[in-house]
Amino acid sequence: MPNNIKKQFENAEKIERPTPLPLRRETAPAKPYPIKALGKILGGAANAIVDIVKCPDAIAAQSLLAAAALATQAHANVVHPATGEPRPLSLFLVTVAASGERKSAADGFAISPIKKREAELDEKHEPAQRAYRDAQAIYEKARDAIIKGKNSGQSDATKKLAALTVPPAPLMPVLTAPDPTLEGLHKLFAIGEPSMGLFSDEGGTFIGGYGMSDEARLRTGSGLSDLWDGKPIKRVRGGDGTIMLRERRLSLHLMVQPGISDGLLANATLLQQGLMSRLLVSAPASRAGTRMQSVPKSTSQPALKRYDERMLKLLRQPQRRVGIHNPELCPRRIVLSKDARAAWTALADQCERDLAVGQRLEPIRGFANKLPEHALRISAVLELFDNPAATEISVETFARAEIIASYYTDEALRLFEQGSSSLEINRAEKVLKWLHDRWGKPKVGLSHIYQLGPNSVREAAVAREAMAILEQHHLVIRLEGGDKIEGKRHKDAWEIVQPD
Repeated sequence: MPNNIKKQFENAEKIERPTPLPLRRETAPAKPYPIKALGKILGGAANAIVDIVKCPDAIAAQSLLAAAALATQAHANVVHPATGEPRPLSLFLVTVAASGERKSAADGFAISPIKKREAELDEKHEPAQRAYRDAQAIYEKARDAIIKGKNSGQSDATKKLAALTVPPAPLMPVLTAPDPTLEGLHKLFAIGEPSMGLFSDEGGTFIGGYGMSDEARLRTGSGLSDLWDGKPIKRVRGGDGTIMLRERRLSLHLMVQPGISDGLLANATLLQQGLMSRLLVSAPASRAGTRMQSVPKSTSQPALKRYDERMLKLLRQPQRRVGIHNPELCPRRIVLSKDARAAWTALADQCERDLAVGQRLEPIRGFANKLPEHALRISAVLELFDNPAATEISVETFARAEIIASYYTDEALRLFEQGSSSLEINRAEKVLKWLHDRWGKPKVGLSHIYQLGPNSVREAAVAREAMAILEQHHLVIRLEGGDKIEGKRHKDAWEIVQPD
C-alpha cells in the first residue's frame, strides 16, 4: 500500500475525543464567617482560636457556637413568635474541611470547658455511687421487712411501702458522646445528664458507623430530628422494656472531610426525611499555604479565659428539673422583645417570598422553611451566653443572629450549586471512582458495574443512568455495538477515559 494512502487510513482511525468535563461546576468561594456577630465573648474566643491555631474562621466559630448551644439549652426554651410554643435552643452543626485544616485543635479549645465540667461531675460520681448503693441496700432491707412483717395487715403494709423513699441513682457524668447509635444515645439519656452534645472532630466515624448504615439511617435521622424538635424519646423494645423520656436536649457538631460528608449531606433518605433542613453547614476555604508561624496576639489568651469562665458558669448553673427522682428538664422561657419580634416577622415573610418557584431560596426550600427558627434559636443562644439571666432577646442580638443565619443560607445555596444534593451526580462520582480505583481495566460492561460496583448502583437501570452521565461529561466512551471484555461479550460497554 502506498505511504500516502496508508497515512490516510491512519488519520481516519484517529478519533478526535472531546475534553472530559468535571461532574460538578466550580463553586464560588465560601464567604468569611461573620465572627463579629457572635458577640464579644464568643467572637473574641473565635478570633483567638484563629490566631493561635491558624484554622479557617468558620471552624472556630462552628465549634464555639455548638458549645454555647450545649451550655444554654438546658436552661431555657425560646418562645416561637408565630405559634407561642416553646422551642429548644439545640443547634445541629456540620463543618466540612479536609484533613490538616486543624479541626481537632480548634475544637479542643471550644470544648475544653465542657471537658472540665465532665471531670467535675465524674469526681463527684464515685462517692455518690457508693452512697447510692448503701441507700439502696437500706431501702431493700426495709422493704423486705415490711413485706415479711407478720403483725401488719395489707393496708398497713401498703402505707409503709408508700412512705419509703426510693433512692435515686446518680446520673452518668457524660456531657458529650462522639459516635453513638440512636439506641445508645437513648439509653444514655435514660441514665445520664438530660442535656448533652453529639460532638465529634472525626464525624466520619459516626457517618460510617452502624447508626448511618442502610438499615439504620432512616431511624437515626428521624430520631435526631425528634431530638432537635424537643419531642419525647419513646422506645418500646422486648429486651430493654419501655422508655419514655421527656424534655431531653441534644446539640450536634460533626466535623467531617469532603467526600465523607456526602454520606450525610447528599443522602436522599435523610434529605426526604427532613434532617438536612435542621443542619447548619459550613465548608470553609482552606488556609493551607498561608499559616506562617507568628507570636499569638496579647489579646488571645485573655479572650479564651473569658470564654472558659462564661461556659463554666453556664455549665455549673443549676438546671430546673422535675425532681430529684426525675431529671426531666423544666427550662424557663425566653421571648423576643417587641422590636426583635418585628424583625423576626420581617425575616419569616421574606423567607416565604424567597422560597416560591423561581425565587432565590427555592433550591433549598426545606432549609428555607426552617430558616426563621434557626435564626430564633441562634438569637436565644447568643442572648443567654452574653447574659445568663436574660428573659428577653434584644433586637440587637436578633440582628446578629440574622447575620449568622444569612451566612448559613449562603452556604446552603453554595453547596447546592456545587451539586452536593444531586443524587444522580453523586452516584456517577462513585462509579467513576470505582472505575479508576477498583476496576482498573480499560473497558467495562454494564453488568460489571451493577454486579461489582458501588452499592448505590446495584441495579441495571441505575447503573446505566450513572454511565449516561459519565458519557455526557466525556469521562467514558460508549462502544457502539458492545465489545468483548474478559472473554465475554457485553452489549452495553464503555471505554474508560484515563485521567491525565
